[in-house]
Amino acid sequence: MGFLDNLFPGRGEPFDSGSPASNSIDLTRRRPSVSLSKQGAATGNLRVNLSWRMRSSDIERRPRQSSSLLRHPLKLFKPEEVQAHTQGVVNVDLDLGCLYELADGSKGVVQPLGGFFGELNEPPYVKLSGDDRFGAPSGETIFVNLDHRDAIKRLLFFVYIYDQTPAFDRTHAKVTLYPSNGPRIEIELDEDAPQARSCAVFTVENVKNELVVRREVRFVYGFQGELDRLYGWGLQWGRGYKSKT
Repeated sequence: MGFLDNLFPGRGEPFDSGSPASNSIDLTRRRPSVSLSKQGAATGNLRVNLSWRMRSSDIERRPRQSSSLLRHPLKLFKPEEVQAHTQGVVNVDLDLGCLYELADGSKGVVQPLGGFFGELNEPPYVKLSGDDRFGAPSGETIFVNLDHRDAIKRLLFFVYIYDQTPAFDRTHAKVTLYPSNGPRIEIELDEDAPQARSCAVFTVENVKNELVVRREVRFVYGFQGELDRLYGWGLQWGRGYKSKT
């Protein structure tokens, strides 16, 4: 991007081509969209991964860190973040889900709660690989079979806190899309919403035969039913629980 493009944002390309150094695209408020079709990634499997880490209690006191390091220089080598469900931090179970609407009008959800894991090679062409309850490095992953993109009208990917503990402000959560071609796409859940329990992260829509990913990062204080109402899915929701295993 040239200097004049910085002065006049409207002159830039409507879709980011990614950073050569990191081979990634960061979707932000300023650049919220990217076309999978334009980067030749509208086929094969789209992999969507949720990962998160918990902030340690020391993070909340970061402004005093420098004086603390003078008294305890070895803290310089102590990691600031620890994996979720480690002693001393708030336990939180983040789940990745996807609301889908197909071209034939059928609608539904893919999510760990209720065991709605979906199918990859038949409708809805959306499949959750499993339920990560402990913030493992691999996180949670949903696959979308874009070879059946003509059957998909729109998808809404969301994250919710299963145990009802509002803790988005205590996590470093990120959703990463791995298309079949081109750079990965990263979306940080970095808005200030400490009491939120759910977040609409991004949509995938089939617009005139073009697959477009659009950042949402819209936090709500309810759960899937509230996201449904905001985006007009029209599903019926009931209370759900996970097994204790």
